[in-house]
Amino acid sequence: MEIAIINKYQNKVNRGAETFVSELSKRLSKKHQVDILTKINLFKKYDIVIPTNGRLQVFIVRLATWLTGSKMIVSGQSGVGLDDRLNLYSMPNVFVAISSYALDKSKKRNPFVKSVYIPNGVNLNTFKGQTLKGGRTILAVGAFTKEKRHDLTIKAVAKLNDVKLIIAGGGGSLRKDIEILGEKLLGKDRFEIIETTNDKMPEIYNKANLLVFPTVPWESFGIVLVEAMASGLPVVTTDDPIRREIVGDAGLFVDPTDTNKFANTIEKALITAWGEKPRKQVEKFDWDIIASEYEKLFQEL
Repeated sequence: MEIAIINKYQNKVNRGAETFVSELSKRLSKKHQVDILTKINLFKKYDIVIPTNGRLQVFIVRLATWLTGSKMIVSGQSGVGLDDRLNLYSMPNVFVAISSYALDKSKKRNPFVKSVYIPNGVNLNTFKGQTLKGGRTILAVGAFTKEKRHDLTIKAVAKLNDVKLIIAGGGGSLRKDIEILGEKLLGKDRFEIIETTNDKMPEIYNKANLLVFPTVPWESFGIVLVEAMASGLPVVTTDDPIRREIVGDAGLFVDPTDTNKFANTIEKALITAWGEKPRKQVEKFDWDIIASEYEKLFQEL
């Protein structure tokens, strides 16, 4: 099959959507011709076209696929809000929800579009470190944007004793603000901010004892969660249906806007013996399994 995956930000930023494109195309290209496009090709006929940026892009691709006879699959990387509504209204051949919660929403929003559940994944060979024993180093990962709510993590960690916080990310306009707040509330000895790329993340996960991910509840997935768990790290994250499905019994859940509860939950996670729970929880998110699910879907189309 000839497959096109469209992402205008590929190789420009490092987010979940870019990881999705990279990991999926790497596996599919073993058997199929896979082109990663940053611009829409209106005239070439592919068997399958997967736009990833939502909004206007999906409607243009839908028109192009109608003209060429290609099949369009939309993966809900943008979350269950307006973007997913527009994705569904574009009438793709299949909408791929990356959480059970999103699948339920999509079936109600447009019952005329076939919706299936295939989550994002993790490379278990790349992320396979061991959790540090007896330490109190917390890691927060994400772009320097308001949606990642790094300020809430800093405020919660400031209430704890002998805890170091590392924030690692790339992109976004709030890096300086986060750095100023972290050094103000934690001091330079307890706070480190790292601007990094995805290829450096395996070694960064191995510096920590716990991942904290207080994302907004409408975030579509959170690939950092599965990367951290594959690296042996337990997780403290936002209490919502999507995060509960991903993390299972490998972490704790909290409303991060309640600073005291957030701090207490972090402390509880640090003193809990997690054993192999994080690694076992994440095995079902192996990219090899995920890619095979997409291949089955393509063959059905």
